[in-house]
Amino acid sequence: MSQVEKKAGLLRRTSSSKKPLKEKVVLMYDEIFAKEDPAKNNPRFWDELFLMKVNLEYLESKLESVDGEDVQRIQDNINSLFHHCVQALGEEHQIKVVNALQTLCALFRGVHQKNKSASGFDIINMLMGFDKAEQRMKDLMERLDSLLCGDSSESLKSLCLKLMYNNYNLICFQNTILEYVMINSIFEAILQILSDVSSRGQHGYDAVVLLALLVNYRKYESVNPYIVKLSIVDDEPTLDGMGMVVHQALTEYNRQYKDKEEENQGGFFSTLTSMVGSMFIADADEKLSVQTNEAILLALYEAVHLNRNFITVLAQSHPEIDIAVTPTTTTPTTPTTPLGTTPPSLDMMNNPELPLDPNLQTSNLLITFLKYASIVMQDTKDEHRLNSARLCLIILTCIAEDQYADAFLHDDNMNFRVSLHRMPMRHRKKAVDKNIPSRPLVCAVLDLMVEFIVTHMMKDFPMDLYLRCVQIIHKLLCYQKKCRIRLHYTWRELWSALINLLKFLLSNETTLLAKHNIFHLALLVVNLFNMFITYGDTFLPTSNSYDELYYEIVRMHQVFDNLYCMVLRVSTNTGQWKEAASKVTHALVNVRAIINHFNPKIESYAAVNHISQLSEEQVRSISLNVRKNVSLNTLSQDVLLKEFSTIS
Repeated sequence: MSQVEKKAGLLRRTSSSKKPLKEKVVLMYDEIFAKEDPAKNNPRFWDELFLMKVNLEYLESKLESVDGEDVQRIQDNINSLFHHCVQALGEEHQIKVVNALQTLCALFRGVHQKNKSASGFDIINMLMGFDKAEQRMKDLMERLDSLLCGDSSESLKSLCLKLMYNNYNLICFQNTILEYVMINSIFEAILQILSDVSSRGQHGYDAVVLLALLVNYRKYESVNPYIVKLSIVDDEPTLDGMGMVVHQALTEYNRQYKDKEEENQGGFFSTLTSMVGSMFIADADEKLSVQTNEAILLALYEAVHLNRNFITVLAQSHPEIDIAVTPTTTTPTTPTTPLGTTPPSLDMMNNPELPLDPNLQTSNLLITFLKYASIVMQDTKDEHRLNSARLCLIILTCIAEDQYADAFLHDDNMNFRVSLHRMPMRHRKKAVDKNIPSRPLVCAVLDLMVEFIVTHMMKDFPMDLYLRCVQIIHKLLCYQKKCRIRLHYTWRELWSALINLLKFLLSNETTLLAKHNIFHLALLVVNLFNMFITYGDTFLPTSNSYDELYYEIVRMHQVFDNLYCMVLRVSTNTGQWKEAASKVTHALVNVRAIINHFNPKIESYAAVNHISQLSEEQVRSISLNVRKNVSLNTLSQDVLLKEFSTIS
């Protein structure tokens, strides 16, 4: 049967002299779209309708084709169809319930298409009538809640969620419908799905995404009951279930990305790039930058942001395994699904407890998220990927602001090997992950921030991402300073990245100032150095760390000198950035004091010993001798005390 015949509900081809035969359900749809009440001559009309297989395409097309005058003519019949669909959801006959749910899906989609093509078209009045809308929606939500919480089949529960989940974007344009969803909450039904292992395996992904969407409905305009309820959830199985769904969805994306990466490294393309060098690396990476899963990221953000109890879920350890892929046959009618947008396999969802192997690396939701973030933050060239990276940094900001999360991040007794993805670049070789040390998780967070700083200094500068990145580093340092945690980390890589960032801002001053306030970012970077200089004795691991810090500052003094000249020039002239540049001028007091104090000593040593260029060891030896005779308190701390007055 051709597609046209199927859509029209034709049973078979007929000769031109005979009328084409139609399915009975199509004939019944035609009766609904007629002026007369379809149940007038057939009292059992509605019972019979829901016993027949739904023809979604025909019903949707009929709704879409209705013109303005016909809307008024058939409105009562459409209202009656909606009402009987809701009533059928309470039937014991499973076929009736399934057909009623599918009919409701078709109604929502059909009126959505109609709404796009007709101005002044009111969905509420068309579907259920103004006078009965509140009761109809109340009945609908109660029926859906009952089906989700009851002993219904898994297929029915799936249809209920998809009625809400798939039609969320369709009904968003008609705020009134979602207002009824807010009043008649299905929050408890969603939590029940997440807390039950079996239900979570079947419907966990849809439930989490639906919850994230409902939480974001008019969240800044009015009181959203889903926000309030999510913020006070303290049931451990429910929170663990939510974390399990998010973790498995991110793990599935990471695995698929790794598979595509390995696939691209082999074959003819790999041979070609090895022959001509790394000039095509960027193009190769473009193929891996596929669609990400913002829905799951949004769910993770809302859980971390709203519910402090969820922070504990981030830290729960379990074996790190790859999700086995079950071979499936792809049907030609199904479009290719973008990487990472499909829910994880049911095997993983149904097996939260896995056998422990002493040789198996442990993982947790936070590690999986960091790996995911290292992938999506590689490429921010288009708006979609930029927003995904932004959401990752917002989540990391929430984590860095939480005291419990900070305690776990810095726990020296909880060490993990975190293999972050690094962007291929011409000036560095691809990192080998075989000898990754086992360290506190905060090291992986700092590695991710350093990686972002180093790899995104480009013409289309993502200023807001850099601001968030530097602020995350600042929050982590504040915690280390407050708790006097001496983290054994390669701080030199961070200092070098920050100095190179300042160098980039200076080199592109004119271009960047046309779009951004570069002085705000420069101020944050300089204040990070101020924090190391003034409070480093509370969190730097050894005195040698101070030597390395001073060496980096003195070695790259030209960058700080140029920055000072630039901000002094801008701050002494009238203009838009006068005040912002003035703040940077004052913030550079400590750095310039170090440079002005050590540079003459180093130059004098070089002159006396007739050395044109000093080695790192010689410079560090000089700085050590000087520091023994100079107290850090001689350096101005006025700026620091002002900038970090909130640090307790």
